[in-house]
Amino acid sequence: MSEQQLFKVTIDNITIEVAPGTSILEAARKIGGDVAPPAMCFYSKLKGSGGKCRTCLVEVSKGSEKDPRPMPKLVASCRTTVMDGMEVKNITSERVVDARAGVVEMLLINHPLDCPICDQAGECHLQDLSYEHGREGTRYEFQRRTFEKHDLGEYIQLHMTRCILCYRCVFTADQLTNKREHGILSRGDHAEIATYIEKSLDNDFIGNVIDVCPVGALTDRTFRFKNRVWFLKPVDAHRDCPTCSGQVTLWYRGDEVFRVTARKDEWGEVESLPDGTTAWICNTCRFDKKHTGDWVIEGPRKISRHSVISQGHYVGMHKPEETIEKVLHGRKPRLMMDIHSVSQVNQPNIDLSQIEGPAHSDDFNPALPKKD
Repeated sequence: MSEQQLFKVTIDNITIEVAPGTSILEAARKIGGDVAPPAMCFYSKLKGSGGKCRTCLVEVSKGSEKDPRPMPKLVASCRTTVMDGMEVKNITSERVVDARAGVVEMLLINHPLDCPICDQAGECHLQDLSYEHGREGTRYEFQRRTFEKHDLGEYIQLHMTRCILCYRCVFTADQLTNKREHGILSRGDHAEIATYIEKSLDNDFIGNVIDVCPVGALTDRTFRFKNRVWFLKPVDAHRDCPTCSGQVTLWYRGDEVFRVTARKDEWGEVESLPDGTTAWICNTCRFDKKHTGDWVIEGPRKISRHSVISQGHYVGMHKPEETIEKVLHGRKPRLMMDIHSVSQVNQPNIDLSQIEGPAHSDDFNPALPKKD
């Protein structure tokens, strides 16, 4: 059997060989860096995804060796396969840069300006996209589309006002669960993700819709308002789970595990296992196993995306020398008082991650009456 012929494709003046049937986006990701177009709806692990958001538009300046004519319009790189000799422009094309700015402006028309209170801030793909390709202001003068928040069961909250209709969660539920109970209702400006009769999403793998959501539309109710992601330290861990892969990322602050997520690659997608399957995790691992003793710790998680989470990462850091002892001529500083024994607010026996909802002063101060 002869070897499969590879196609040569040039993207932003960088040539790479890929197998026939590879999309332009996947070829660009093999090159990496800024050559790879952004993608808000495409998810390589989900069949049928892509072609919805149009953020991955590129210019094909040469169709192929056999037909060198350029394509007249910009094409979605996630849905366009490469041809031998094809030449593509991404960030080197003014048409692409201008079109992408227009797409981002369109996505932000109805999106609320609530980044300061959104739990997705710091790991939001739309936030990254708007910084890189968005405009400084908005020209939209009309009332924004709004929806009521819905709790899709005890673990997931849907904030449809933030949704960009990427359909990732629908594909995830359709392909990972036995019975999908939510989807797209209505059309046009009234289209929304919903369960129609507000059913509870209680499948054992339904928590993965939180991981695939690129914005803050689907959030973890057990983590909401507990902490900011840039204050947390991601650590890889695993356990012998009979239901799923058991390979997760634990998010620590101090010695508390605030949340558990699937491991993600540099494109924000759930990683693949050595056997080629995707490392989706079950609800038990995600929501119920939030103690260090439940896991085998592997080590710090490397955050490769340009995220604010990586700014506080401790890999490769050097611990500064203690200067107080030098000032005191070798004597160690004395602790004059233990603040926990004096203060009625800071109590070390309170775990923030275990508090239902946001923390208030009456959660710490026993002198104050508890709210109902």
